Amino acid sequence: MKEELWEYLDEFVGNSVKYLKKNNIIPDWIHSHYGDAGYAACELSTLLKIPFAHTGHSLGIAKKLKVQSMGMTEDEGERKFKFSKRIKAENRILKNASFIITSTKQEIETYKLYDFYKEAKYKTLAPGVDTEKFTPYYQINMSGEQVEEEIQRKYWVGEYIEKFLSQPQKPCILALSRPDRRKNLHTLIDVYGNDKELQSLANLVIFAGIRKNIEHMPENERDVLVSILLQMDKYDLYGKLAIPKKHDVENEVSTIYRYCAEKRGVFTNLTLHENFGLTIIESASCGLPVVATKNGGPSEIIPNCKNGILVDPLNVGEIKSAIIKILTDEQLWRSYSDSGILNAQKRYSWDRHVNQYMEWVEEARANFDKIKMTLPTDVRLKEAKMLLVSDIDGTMISEELEHPGLAELRTILDNRSAEFALSYASGRSARLVQEAIESHGLPNPDFLICAVGSQIYYHRGSEYFTDKGWSRYLDRNWNRQEIKKRLDSLQFLEMQEEEGQNPHKISYYLKDKVWKPEQVNTILGKYRDQVSVIMSHDRFLDVLPRRASKGKALRYICKKWSIPYSAVYTAGDSGNDYDMLVGAGNAIIVGNAAPELDVLKPSRNLYRASQNAAAGILEGLRHFGAV
Repeated sequence: MKEELWEYLDEFVGNSVKYLKKNNIIPDWIHSHYGDAGYAACELSTLLKIPFAHTGHSLGIAKKLKVQSMGMTEDEGERKFKFSKRIKAENRILKNASFIITSTKQEIETYKLYDFYKEAKYKTLAPGVDTEKFTPYYQINMSGEQVEEEIQRKYWVGEYIEKFLSQPQKPCILALSRPDRRKNLHTLIDVYGNDKELQSLANLVIFAGIRKNIEHMPENERDVLVSILLQMDKYDLYGKLAIPKKHDVENEVSTIYRYCAEKRGVFTNLTLHENFGLTIIESASCGLPVVATKNGGPSEIIPNCKNGILVDPLNVGEIKSAIIKILTDEQLWRSYSDSGILNAQKRYSWDRHVNQYMEWVEEARANFDKIKMTLPTDVRLKEAKMLLVSDIDGTMISEELEHPGLAELRTILDNRSAEFALSYASGRSARLVQEAIESHGLPNPDFLICAVGSQIYYHRGSEYFTDKGWSRYLDRNWNRQEIKKRLDSLQFLEMQEEEGQNPHKISYYLKDKVWKPEQVNTILGKYRDQVSVIMSHDRFLDVLPRRASKGKALRYICKKWSIPYSAVYTAGDSGNDYDMLVGAGNAIIVGNAAPELDVLKPSRNLYRASQNAAAGILEGLRHFGAV
């Protein structure tokens, strides 16, 4: 089922970013359809700073209410349809999309159940009809070869229909839909079967999908088709009811409308609730009048096209009266036919659809660009050809050393080019990193690696937002509750404050700086191979998923944004910087580094600075020729 894709959408987003960056493609606009694609569009919009619009089609809350009304429990619905993820995503889409496209004004009402209903901007834009395909029944604008093809199609449509009928010259009452109970075909047959006047006036023609062997069709479709056959027999409609087995959906639908229009017939759409009603516009464009349900989109289409009559789809008297009225009043038939042709092309052509849509897109992009220009920083990752990733405490800043070199480095980084990206990688939580940036006036980063690599945050304006793909990646093989339960039993460990914890990080203090790695390994047991245990400054112990660390988070970013390792410069001073320093293209160890980094010796790609903190970073960058 497509709902299973929800588990992989963050991976899709990450790979999309990688592909776009690698191929130097930056879209100007994103448009998504359905909730899952909307989630991906919302993430890409946030990451790449590209505006997007969304078309919902089917909504999670409505579907949830429907399946629950049919007896499905909350838990069953969640397992099968992932409703909580879908509804949360749909709310976020409403909040962040430049606008939401609906086919009708009525459709906007379906969003009222969402928390962010009022925050969204809605644009009503009906689908277009291909006016070159759905041409008036009396007009053929085609080349010689195309005319021949149309003649062939018209012949075969006639064959499909007329082999069922004893008086094929009569007008047609046409229905064309999927074999779905909600399409209400059985009511149309009841109306026709119970009325001898209708039977004398016209034949009934029902195209109910395409079938070969009814026995092998899905149960719902099979039930509808069997019901049609039983009604045919019940009312003895042999010779009066045509139910063709097939038609060419791509090329013959317009021919079917024209065939029925030439016979002065009428098209019916008695769906219990029609979200839009594209078939009504298609038939109008061909000049075939319609009797349509008043529930949903047709209630807006019919007044616009003036091509037929709206009815209650369950009121057999209304349906019968409307069909007879159109079939027997030649002047009314011509009025509906002519109006439908003119108004379908005027109001529902694809040219009009596209022109209106593009007008909204340009307006939204202009507004988005204005907002983007007011942001104090830009996400440089789209264009980055160089990346500096620095630890904060003891590296970028050092209280006890009075921040040597910080003012000069700050000036350089504040004036860096659009191709020079900056990140801070810290053991601190995201909130504490942000506090350090503000209190020390550090240059705004493009992203943060926080909590020893267990979290990645992107910076946009005054806001920070998580990389959900990274979080989902860390979820695998990580049983936080059981791991914490085991470690809590060790007497030499003391749990750090709540600020130091997160879903992918468990942090302790070492009591009296006593470190007993053997006991840690023993107590972890089978979980030992699923975690990374990192000690820093002889006092802090962090336990993370095996997949998490500053270095692994950095490699994830480089892969996602197609930044070569050779263009990456890292700077650190302690053990929790170790894998970030050994995994990057160019590493800088500042002069005041902790002894735990003594194992790292100078090399072509690793520079040990003589100066401390920020001054050491500058020294290293100059050594590598980066500044």
